[in-house]
Amino acid sequence: MSENPLTTWPVLTTRGTPEESALRGILELAAAAAEADGNPPFSEQTLVDLRSTSADPDQVRVFLALTHDEHSDPATAQELAGAAVLTVSAEDEPGVLELVVHPNYRNKGVGTALAEAARKDSGQDFKAWSHGNHEAAVKLAARFGFHPVRELWRMRLSHDALSQDLPTAKVPDGVQVRAFVPGQDEDAWLAANAAAFAHHPEQGSMTRADLEARMAEDWFDPSGFLLAVRESDGELLGFHWTKVHPRSGSHPAIGEVYVVGVTPQAQGTGLGKALTLAGISYLHDSGLDAVMLYVDADNTAAVSLYRKLGFVRWDVDVMYAAE
Repeated sequence: MSENPLTTWPVLTTRGTPEESALRGILELAAAAAEADGNPPFSEQTLVDLRSTSADPDQVRVFLALTHDEHSDPATAQELAGAAVLTVSAEDEPGVLELVVHPNYRNKGVGTALAEAARKDSGQDFKAWSHGNHEAAVKLAARFGFHPVRELWRMRLSHDALSQDLPTAKVPDGVQVRAFVPGQDEDAWLAANAAAFAHHPEQGSMTRADLEARMAEDWFDPSGFLLAVRESDGELLGFHWTKVHPRSGSHPAIGEVYVVGVTPQAQGTGLGKALTLAGISYLHDSGLDAVMLYVDADNTAAVSLYRKLGFVRWDVDVMYAAE
Protein backbone atom coordinates (compact mmCIF):
# COMPACT_ATOMS: atom_id res chain seq x y z
CA MET A 1 0.00 0.00 0.00
CA SER A 2 1.66 3.20 -1.16
CA GLU A 3 0.39 5.38 1.65
CA ASN A 4 1.67 8.93 2.00
CA PRO A 5 3.76 8.97 5.21
CA LEU A 6 3.35 12.76 5.43
CA THR A 7 -0.40 12.49 5.90
CA THR A 8 -1.46 12.30 9.55
CA TRP A 9 -4.81 11.19 10.83
CA PRO A 10 -6.20 11.87 14.31
CA VAL A 11 -7.29 8.59 15.89
CA LEU A 12 -9.92 8.46 18.61
CA THR A 13 -9.53 5.48 20.95
CA THR A 14 -12.41 4.10 23.01
CA ARG A 15 -12.91 0.97 25.07
CA GLY A 16 -15.98 -1.19 25.40
CA THR A 17 -19.26 -0.49 23.64
CA PRO A 18 -18.91 2.51 21.28
CA GLU A 19 -21.38 5.37 21.43
CA GLU A 20 -24.42 4.99 19.19
CA SER A 21 -23.21 7.63 16.72
CA ALA A 22 -19.77 6.04 16.50
CA LEU A 23 -21.27 2.57 16.02
CA ARG A 24 -23.47 3.90 13.23
CA GLY A 25 -20.42 5.37 11.55
CA ILE A 26 -18.48 2.12 11.86
CA LEU A 27 -21.32 0.09 10.34
CA GLU A 28 -21.72 2.55 7.46
CA LEU A 29 -17.98 2.43 6.86
CA ALA A 30 -18.01 -1.39 6.91
CA ALA A 31 -20.89 -1.48 4.43
CA ALA A 32 -19.10 0.88 2.04
CA ALA A 33 -15.93 -1.23 2.19
CA ALA A 34 -17.84 -4.49 1.72
CA GLU A 35 -19.57 -3.11 -1.36
CA ALA A 36 -16.25 -1.96 -2.83
CA ASP A 37 -14.21 -5.03 -1.94
CA GLY A 38 -16.70 -7.89 -1.97
CA ASN A 39 -15.57 -8.86 1.55
CA PRO A 40 -16.95 -7.89 4.96
CA PRO A 41 -14.10 -6.13 6.78
CA PHE A 42 -15.14 -7.34 10.24
CA SER A 43 -15.92 -10.84 11.45
CA GLU A 44 -19.37 -11.60 12.75
CA GLN A 45 -18.10 -11.95 16.34
CA THR A 46 -16.54 -8.50 16.16
CA LEU A 47 -19.86 -7.02 15.05
CA VAL A 48 -21.59 -8.85 17.91
CA ASP A 49 -19.09 -7.35 20.35
CA LEU A 50 -19.54 -3.86 18.94
CA ARG A 51 -23.33 -4.04 19.18
CA SER A 52 -23.27 -5.45 22.71
CA THR A 53 -24.61 -3.07 25.33
CA SER A 54 -22.05 -4.32 27.84
CA ALA A 55 -18.82 -4.95 25.93
CA ASP A 56 -15.91 -5.37 28.37
CA PRO A 57 -13.58 -2.32 28.12
CA ASP A 58 -10.62 -4.65 28.67
CA GLN A 59 -11.67 -6.88 25.78
CA VAL A 60 -12.96 -4.50 23.11
CA ARG A 61 -10.95 -1.49 21.97
CA VAL A 62 -12.08 0.71 19.08
CA PHE A 63 -9.90 3.06 17.03
CA LEU A 64 -11.50 5.63 14.73
CA ALA A 65 -9.56 7.64 12.14
CA LEU A 66 -11.47 10.88 11.93
CA THR A 67 -11.98 13.15 8.95
CA HIS A 68 -11.93 16.12 11.39
CA ASP A 69 -9.47 17.01 14.11
CA GLU A 70 -8.94 14.77 17.10
CA HIS A 71 -11.39 16.73 19.27
CA SER A 72 -14.30 16.29 16.87
CA ASP A 73 -17.34 14.31 17.87
CA PRO A 74 -17.66 11.36 15.42
CA ALA A 75 -21.37 12.19 15.21
CA THR A 76 -20.54 15.49 13.50
CA ALA A 77 -18.18 14.02 10.93
CA GLN A 78 -19.60 13.26 7.51
CA GLU A 79 -17.84 9.89 7.50
CA LEU A 80 -14.99 8.04 9.14
CA ALA A 81 -11.75 7.66 7.22
CA GLY A 82 -11.19 4.28 8.85
CA ALA A 83 -11.78 2.11 11.88
CA ALA A 84 -10.08 -0.73 13.70
CA VAL A 85 -11.26 -3.05 16.45
CA LEU A 86 -8.93 -4.94 18.78
CA THR A 87 -10.56 -7.77 20.71
CA VAL A 88 -8.83 -9.52 23.60
CA SER A 89 -10.45 -12.82 24.61
CA ALA A 90 -8.08 -13.65 27.48
CA GLU A 91 -5.48 -11.72 29.44
CA ASP A 92 -2.65 -14.13 28.55
CA GLU A 93 -3.49 -14.29 24.83
CA PRO A 94 -2.68 -11.75 22.10
CA GLY A 95 -5.56 -9.64 20.88
CA VAL A 96 -6.93 -9.83 17.35
CA LEU A 97 -7.11 -6.69 15.21
CA GLU A 98 -9.49 -6.04 12.31
CA LEU A 99 -9.06 -2.85 10.31
CA VAL A 100 -10.94 -1.12 7.50
CA VAL A 101 -10.30 2.06 5.51
CA HIS A 102 -13.08 3.86 3.67
CA PRO A 103 -12.68 3.54 -0.13
CA ASN A 104 -12.52 7.35 -0.40
CA TYR A 105 -9.50 7.58 1.94
CA ARG A 106 -7.24 4.76 0.82
CA ASN A 107 -3.53 5.20 0.07
CA LYS A 108 -3.42 8.21 2.38
CA GLY A 109 -1.89 6.70 5.54
CA VAL A 110 -5.14 5.83 7.34
CA GLY A 111 -4.34 2.14 7.76
CA THR A 112 -0.89 2.92 9.14
CA ALA A 113 -2.32 5.43 11.63
CA LEU A 114 -4.88 2.92 12.89
CA ALA A 115 -2.37 0.07 13.20
CA GLU A 116 0.08 2.29 15.06
CA ALA A 117 -2.65 3.44 17.45
CA ALA A 118 -3.64 -0.16 18.15
CA ARG A 119 -0.06 -1.23 18.77
CA LYS A 120 0.56 1.71 21.10
CA ASP A 121 -2.66 1.07 23.03
CA SER A 122 -2.24 -2.68 23.39
CA GLY A 123 1.33 -2.53 24.67
CA GLN A 124 1.91 -6.04 23.32
CA ASP A 125 1.85 -8.07 20.16
CA PHE A 126 -1.46 -8.89 18.53
CA LYS A 127 -2.69 -10.85 15.55
CA ALA A 128 -4.59 -9.30 12.67
CA TRP A 129 -7.15 -10.54 10.15
CA SER A 130 -7.09 -9.47 6.52
CA HIS A 131 -10.49 -10.35 5.06
CA GLY A 132 -9.91 -10.94 1.37
CA ASN A 133 -6.16 -10.38 1.82
CA HIS A 134 -6.05 -7.47 -0.59
CA GLU A 135 -2.71 -6.11 -1.75
CA ALA A 136 -2.88 -3.07 0.53
CA ALA A 137 -3.32 -5.32 3.56
CA VAL A 138 -0.36 -7.48 2.53
CA LYS A 139 1.87 -4.40 2.29
CA LEU A 140 0.62 -2.95 5.57
CA ALA A 141 1.31 -6.26 7.35
CA ALA A 142 4.83 -6.35 5.94
CA ARG A 143 5.43 -2.78 7.08
CA PHE A 144 4.69 -3.82 10.66
CA GLY A 145 6.74 -7.03 10.45
CA PHE A 146 3.73 -9.37 10.35
CA HIS A 147 3.61 -12.66 8.46
CA PRO A 148 0.75 -15.07 7.63
CA VAL A 149 -0.05 -17.68 10.30
CA ARG A 150 -3.50 -18.91 9.26
CA GLU A 151 -5.65 -19.10 6.13
CA LEU A 152 -9.44 -19.25 6.24
CA TRP A 153 -10.87 -20.11 2.83
CA ARG A 154 -14.22 -19.05 1.50
CA MET A 155 -15.55 -21.75 -0.80
CA ARG A 156 -18.55 -21.42 -3.08
CA LEU A 157 -21.05 -23.79 -4.65
CA SER A 158 -22.37 -22.13 -7.80
CA HIS A 159 -25.88 -22.12 -9.25
CA ASP A 160 -24.85 -24.64 -11.93
CA ALA A 161 -23.46 -27.02 -9.33
CA LEU A 162 -26.56 -26.60 -7.16
CA SER A 163 -28.77 -27.39 -10.15
CA GLN A 164 -27.20 -30.83 -10.47
CA ASP A 165 -28.29 -33.71 -8.29
CA LEU A 166 -26.42 -33.64 -5.01
CA PRO A 167 -25.07 -36.95 -3.71
CA THR A 168 -27.18 -38.71 -1.14
CA ALA A 169 -25.98 -39.42 2.39
CA LYS A 170 -28.10 -41.47 4.74
CA VAL A 171 -28.57 -40.29 8.29
CA PRO A 172 -27.37 -43.06 10.66
CA ASP A 173 -30.04 -45.40 11.97
CA GLY A 174 -31.70 -44.19 15.15
CA VAL A 175 -30.98 -40.53 14.39
CA GLN A 176 -33.58 -37.91 13.50
CA VAL A 177 -32.95 -34.49 11.92
CA ARG A 178 -35.26 -31.70 13.09
CA ALA A 179 -35.27 -27.91 13.36
CA PHE A 180 -33.90 -25.99 16.33
CA VAL A 181 -36.57 -24.94 18.84
CA PRO A 182 -35.87 -21.56 20.51
CA GLY A 183 -36.35 -21.70 24.26
CA GLN A 184 -35.70 -25.43 24.31
CA ASP A 185 -32.44 -26.33 22.55
CA GLU A 186 -30.01 -23.58 23.54
CA ASP A 187 -28.18 -25.38 26.37
CA ALA A 188 -27.98 -28.68 24.51
CA TRP A 189 -26.60 -26.95 21.43
CA LEU A 190 -23.98 -25.02 23.41
CA ALA A 191 -22.76 -28.27 25.00
CA ALA A 192 -22.67 -30.08 21.65
CA ASN A 193 -20.92 -27.15 19.98
CA ALA A 194 -18.26 -26.99 22.69
CA ALA A 195 -17.63 -30.73 22.37
CA ALA A 196 -17.52 -30.69 18.58
CA PHE A 197 -15.15 -27.69 18.44
CA ALA A 198 -13.09 -28.22 21.57
CA HIS A 199 -9.89 -27.18 19.76
CA HIS A 200 -11.29 -24.50 17.50
CA PRO A 201 -10.04 -20.97 18.35
CA GLU A 202 -13.40 -19.22 17.85
CA GLN A 203 -16.34 -21.56 17.39
CA GLY A 204 -15.76 -23.75 20.43
CA SER A 205 -15.79 -20.81 22.83
CA MET A 206 -19.28 -19.53 21.97
CA THR A 207 -21.32 -18.52 25.01
CA ARG A 208 -25.04 -18.25 25.69
CA ALA A 209 -24.76 -14.51 25.09
CA ASP A 210 -23.06 -15.13 21.73
CA LEU A 211 -25.82 -17.55 20.72
CA GLU A 212 -28.62 -15.21 21.80
CA ALA A 213 -27.00 -12.30 19.96
CA ARG A 214 -27.12 -14.32 16.74
CA MET A 215 -30.67 -15.44 17.41
CA ALA A 216 -31.63 -11.77 17.68
CA GLU A 217 -30.25 -10.99 14.20
CA ASP A 218 -32.65 -10.49 11.30
CA TRP A 219 -31.12 -13.40 9.41
CA PHE A 220 -31.78 -15.99 12.13
CA ASP A 221 -34.26 -18.67 11.03
CA PRO A 222 -34.73 -21.70 13.30
CA SER A 223 -36.10 -23.74 10.40
CA GLY A 224 -32.63 -23.58 8.82
CA PHE A 225 -30.90 -24.60 12.05
CA LEU A 226 -30.88 -28.39 11.69
CA LEU A 227 -30.25 -30.65 14.67
CA ALA A 228 -29.48 -34.38 14.58
CA VAL A 229 -30.80 -36.06 17.73
CA ARG A 230 -30.78 -39.65 18.90
CA GLU A 231 -34.31 -40.98 18.74
CA SER A 232 -34.02 -43.07 21.90
CA ASP A 233 -33.22 -40.24 24.30
CA GLY A 234 -33.17 -37.01 22.28
CA GLU A 235 -29.45 -36.40 22.81
CA LEU A 236 -28.00 -33.88 20.36
CA LEU A 237 -25.31 -35.53 18.23
CA GLY A 238 -24.72 -32.97 15.50
CA PHE A 239 -26.05 -29.91 13.76
CA HIS A 240 -25.97 -27.83 10.59
CA TRP A 241 -26.75 -24.18 11.13
CA THR A 242 -27.43 -22.46 7.82
CA LYS A 243 -27.52 -18.75 7.15
CA VAL A 244 -28.87 -16.55 4.38
CA HIS A 245 -27.06 -13.32 3.51
CA PRO A 246 -29.64 -10.96 1.98
CA ARG A 247 -28.99 -9.03 -1.19
CA SER A 248 -26.69 -6.07 -0.52
CA GLY A 249 -26.01 -3.45 -3.17
CA SER A 250 -24.79 -5.25 -6.26
CA HIS A 251 -24.26 -8.53 -4.41
CA PRO A 252 -27.14 -11.05 -4.68
CA ALA A 253 -28.44 -13.07 -1.75
CA ILE A 254 -26.35 -16.13 -0.93
CA GLY A 255 -26.72 -19.05 1.43
CA GLU A 256 -24.04 -20.13 3.87
CA VAL A 257 -23.04 -23.40 5.44
CA TYR A 258 -22.69 -21.43 8.65
CA VAL A 259 -21.44 -24.19 10.93
CA VAL A 260 -21.57 -27.98 10.84
CA GLY A 261 -20.61 -29.88 13.96
CA VAL A 262 -20.68 -33.49 15.17
CA THR A 263 -20.03 -34.52 18.77
CA PRO A 264 -17.07 -36.88 19.37
CA GLN A 265 -19.31 -39.87 20.03
CA ALA A 266 -20.99 -39.55 16.62
CA GLN A 267 -17.90 -38.85 14.55
CA GLY A 268 -17.03 -41.44 11.93
CA THR A 269 -20.67 -42.40 11.37
CA GLY A 270 -21.27 -40.31 8.26
CA LEU A 271 -23.47 -37.88 10.17
CA GLY A 272 -21.36 -34.85 9.25
CA LYS A 273 -21.74 -35.44 5.52
CA ALA A 274 -25.45 -36.18 5.88
CA LEU A 275 -25.99 -32.93 7.81
CA THR A 276 -23.92 -30.95 5.30
CA LEU A 277 -26.05 -32.20 2.41
CA ALA A 278 -29.29 -31.65 4.34
CA GLY A 279 -28.37 -28.00 4.93
CA ILE A 280 -27.31 -27.42 1.32
CA SER A 281 -30.58 -28.93 0.13
CA TYR A 282 -32.49 -26.65 2.51
CA LEU A 283 -30.72 -23.58 1.09
CA HIS A 284 -31.25 -24.75 -2.49
CA ASP A 285 -34.94 -25.34 -1.84
CA SER A 286 -35.11 -21.77 -0.49
CA GLY A 287 -34.40 -20.52 -4.01
CA LEU A 288 -30.82 -19.30 -3.52
CA ASP A 289 -28.46 -19.21 -6.48
CA ALA A 290 -25.29 -20.06 -4.59
CA VAL A 291 -23.99 -21.37 -1.27
CA MET A 292 -20.72 -20.47 0.45
CA LEU A 293 -18.80 -21.54 3.53
CA TYR A 294 -15.66 -20.82 5.52
CA VAL A 295 -13.08 -23.54 6.20
CA ASP A 296 -9.51 -23.52 7.49
CA ALA A 297 -7.13 -24.22 4.63
CA ASP A 298 -5.26 -26.84 6.67
CA ASN A 299 -8.45 -28.79 7.43
CA THR A 300 -7.72 -31.20 4.60
CA ALA A 301 -10.57 -33.60 5.38
CA ALA A 302 -13.20 -30.85 5.28
CA VAL A 303 -11.71 -29.21 2.16
CA SER A 304 -11.70 -32.58 0.39
CA LEU A 305 -15.36 -33.21 1.30
CA TYR A 306 -16.47 -29.78 0.12
CA ARG A 307 -14.57 -30.13 -3.14
CA LYS A 308 -16.26 -33.47 -3.79
CA LEU A 309 -19.60 -31.73 -3.29
CA GLY A 310 -18.70 -29.16 -5.94
CA PHE A 311 -17.38 -26.28 -3.84
CA VAL A 312 -14.45 -24.30 -5.22
CA ARG A 313 -12.13 -21.85 -3.49
CA TRP A 314 -13.60 -18.37 -3.85
CA ASP A 315 -11.63 -16.08 -1.56
CA VAL A 316 -9.37 -16.18 1.46
CA ASP A 317 -9.00 -14.46 4.82
CA VAL A 318 -5.47 -14.42 6.22
CA MET A 319 -4.43 -13.98 9.83
CA TYR A 320 -1.11 -12.24 10.41
CA ALA A 321 1.16 -12.19 13.46
CA ALA A 322 4.45 -10.49 14.31
CA GLU A 323 7.71 -12.18 13.35
